[in-house]
Amino acid sequence: MEVKVNANITKELPIKKSRKKFFGSEAFYGYIFVSPMVLGFFVVMFIPFFYSVYMSLTDWKLLGDPNFIGSENYQRLVHDPDFWEVMKNTLLFSGGLVPINIVIALLLALLLQRNLPGIGFFRTAIFIPVMTSIVVWSIIWKYMFGTEEGFINQILGAFGIDGPAWLYDPDLAMGAVIVVSALKNVGLNMVLFLAALQQVDKNLYEASYLDGANKLKQFWHVTLPMITPTVFLTLILTVIGSMKVFGQIYVMTGGGPGNHTKVLVYYIWENAFKLFDFGYASAIAIVLFSIILFFTLIQWGVRKRWVFHEQ
Repeated sequence: MEVKVNANITKELPIKKSRKKFFGSEAFYGYIFVSPMVLGFFVVMFIPFFYSVYMSLTDWKLLGDPNFIGSENYQRLVHDPDFWEVMKNTLLFSGGLVPINIVIALLLALLLQRNLPGIGFFRTAIFIPVMTSIVVWSIIWKYMFGTEEGFINQILGAFGIDGPAWLYDPDLAMGAVIVVSALKNVGLNMVLFLAALQQVDKNLYEASYLDGANKLKQFWHVTLPMITPTVFLTLILTVIGSMKVFGQIYVMTGGGPGNHTKVLVYYIWENAFKLFDFGYASAIAIVLFSIILFFTLIQWGVRKRWVFHEQ
């Protein structure tokens, strides 16, 4: 009988010791400090997401109770011509914004990476729009694109050129919004590229110079491969940001002229807070989430083919 008791005690001792060791360890305190953020993320992100999925399966006009209708909202999307036009506008916006933003940010980073007198002022000036409110930024550019009194048309008028109605022309409105959006956030990607360029080993440039490489070849074969992880990061962030554009559209064009600048997030807002069709708006939001997830997974899947440190 005593042997059995001793055996049980010897079995329980490691468990008790391991528990005491965990509760006094750095890992335990780490979980304590991280738990508020994890709990907040769960409350702010996961619960609303799953509730949005439920709402997308209902017919909820806000003033009444939600009625479960299954997949009818998604079937309605397939036959909604406005949805497909909005989808096309969103892809057009992303396809124009992403390359413009990344190319300009990289060029600015290459120009401003040198420690020249006054270079800090130019870096700050380019980054200031990132900290500026999107509403303020959009209002300023809306007046700059004004038809008669706009600053841009006044400059064109000084050269004898009649400026167009930028934000009222179906062929120009989307381009104007893309330019405004690219200039707004180009400073963030520029800072990321600056940090990446400063981490490139200078010995690689010296070796390539001894091999006869000029500046252009050094950029293509040394600089660009070494900063591909940052290019990958900025590409993902810019694509996700471009798919969620709203403020510029709301302030500058209101989705017009017609539906030529109406994008998915604006369409969600319109159905939810103008038409009070929360069920249909939730279905559009789930589709937008799926599109962003799809593009992100594609970029993540092909990263090993061109990101240097993934090879």
